[in-house]
Amino acid sequence: MRLLGKTPDFRGPHGEHLPGSIAETRFLRIGGIDQWVMIRGENVENPVLILLHGGPGFSEAQLFRHYNAALEKHFTLVSWDQRGAGKSFSPDIPSASMNVEQFLSDLDELVDGVFARLGQKVALFGHSWGSALGVLYAARHPEKLTAYVGSGQIGDWAAGEAASYEIALAEAEDAGDESGIEALRKIGPPPHTADQLWIERTWLQRLEGQLSARALLKVGRVIMGGTESSLIELPNAMRGFRFSLETMWPEVSHLNLLERAPALQVPVFFLLGRHDHWVPSPQSLAYFDLLTAPSKKLVWFEHSGHEPFVDEPEAFNKAMIELVRPSLVIQRSPTIAQSYARTVNVT
Repeated sequence: MRLLGKTPDFRGPHGEHLPGSIAETRFLRIGGIDQWVMIRGENVENPVLILLHGGPGFSEAQLFRHYNAALEKHFTLVSWDQRGAGKSFSPDIPSASMNVEQFLSDLDELVDGVFARLGQKVALFGHSWGSALGVLYAARHPEKLTAYVGSGQIGDWAAGEAASYEIALAEAEDAGDESGIEALRKIGPPPHTADQLWIERTWLQRLEGQLSARALLKVGRVIMGGTESSLIELPNAMRGFRFSLETMWPEVSHLNLLERAPALQVPVFFLLGRHDHWVPSPQSLAYFDLLTAPSKKLVWFEHSGHEPFVDEPEAFNKAMIELVRPSLVIQRSPTIAQSYARTVNVT
């Protein structure tokens, strides 16, 4: 079941609608299918930031709503459930359409649609798989962007998977977990199938305490706790995650951004968790060191793993507000922006 969901309006001190704000959810026709988009911001004059979630297939809209709502005061956030993910999943989506080129085309339609809606160029925030999508898009369409921000940043994807597997096996051996050692040695080092990846990631999470009942309950409450989502959508969300991973893994797991995008023509920011074991931080750093850009800045989150925006939300929000936002040169269409600011009142 796919539900649009409702996102709360921004209100003033007396409960009145906050002028110039935007809070809307809708299905947009992108790439020939309906894809879910949420736009939230206290002031449409703020820079626009499109959030590219990871996976492939794992919507992170509710994580940002829960942990990073402070950004809505300083950016207009565009959350997008990509083709096959979250609210955008449908069993009718052709498997053949689940490829990088189609996702780049989908993203281009979204960027153009956001420009038409809000009247300004956008910045991209890419996490994990979304960081590969974001970099490839930035390399192709720098003229449509103000900046690129990456976290859990992919570089040489295959090298990252090899490093992640070695970390998981070492942790199992250090813990003396015979079941984990056996399972990981059985699948062997990458390249992995999607099913083998699922085994490796499950053991890595288990060994690092992320699959305890308490941890799962916390994540479940966050993901399904907002007005935008419902518990009855959870089975579809999981189907979308598996569908996206299984159809896209053979292609995305061989992406090498060091070769495909050694230079970007927009300002670049990497916000990296020091203890990221899914996309090990040395792999992200190798790409950062090679990458050329008009400007590039690296921020380490010393107490974070793969998701600094969840692990250290206050520090992450501060970096976005104090480091990224001042660097963005807002490039807008005055006619669109002025007209929209006068009329927006969508909830």
